[in-house]
Amino acid sequence: MKAAGVSPDEVTMATVISACAHLGALELGRELHQYALLNGFDLDVYMGSALIDMYAKSGSIERALLVFYKLAEKNLFCWNSVIEGLAIHGHGKEALDMFHRMKKAGRIVPNGVTFVSVLSACAHAGFVEEGRRMFASMIRDYSISPEMEHHGCMVDLLGRAGLLQEALDLVRSMVMEPNAVIWGALLSGCKIYGNLEIAEAAVEKLMVLEPNNSAHYMLLVNMYAEANRWGEVAMVRGMMKGRGVQKRGPGCSWIEMDGAVHEFAASEMFHPSSDEICLLLFGLDGQLKLAGFSPESDFDSLT
Repeated sequence: MKAAGVSPDEVTMATVISACAHLGALELGRELHQYALLNGFDLDVYMGSALIDMYAKSGSIERALLVFYKLAEKNLFCWNSVIEGLAIHGHGKEALDMFHRMKKAGRIVPNGVTFVSVLSACAHAGFVEEGRRMFASMIRDYSISPEMEHHGCMVDLLGRAGLLQEALDLVRSMVMEPNAVIWGALLSGCKIYGNLEIAEAAVEKLMVLEPNNSAHYMLLVNMYAEANRWGEVAMVRGMMKGRGVQKRGPGCSWIEMDGAVHEFAASEMFHPSSDEICLLLFGLDGQLKLAGFSPESDFDSLT
């Protein structure tokens, strides 16, 4: 577009900044931010919310907050972006404080997206009572019908807190049919607290919804192994073999540093800085042990 001699406007800038957010391309996003400032673009609510979202999703919550506080006008999208950004970075209390500040402003009415971020913040921070209040307030005070995402956050919140029966009751009370994310969140809570009874119920549903997803089977295998129920371990493995379920490849992630994108895959040592990374991890492991941390046992040999 620039090569064709067409000048971008605010809509263009908001769109390409949003593209950077989806890619996690922090350096390019910063360049676009600088371009907008140097070329006299007004930091309106659309570009502002895009910048907040981009910085937050790219790992720079401090810059996201800086943009937010500099905005002369803030609409619902700006508030939602900053609340979500705080939530995904584990700042649960700050996310809730921001939500209450939005309500005190008086002009902005939260929507379903707002409550997804708020409930997610409660889940990650372990604020069970606050999460229950928010879920009830969403329905009672704002007439927002809970969607799949809201139920998922609540199941995650209750599961992390060990309230697995309450989480199961919530799932069974849903108006819509629970999806694999809902049952997966419940299964994760069962893994943390070793609740095999509810885990079996969750896996039974997941085998129907995602019959070829090996992760659900293997999580149940690990739970059976932890309980020394080796007969069930063999049964689930036999079920996987009979259904042709293949174990997934290793998980991978990407991070951008100094303009270069680095890829990391589980259990691989091909990155040029692998030795330095391992040395740092060993050092952190030693510090954790000195602090009295006892890691959860896993079953790498089984998985």
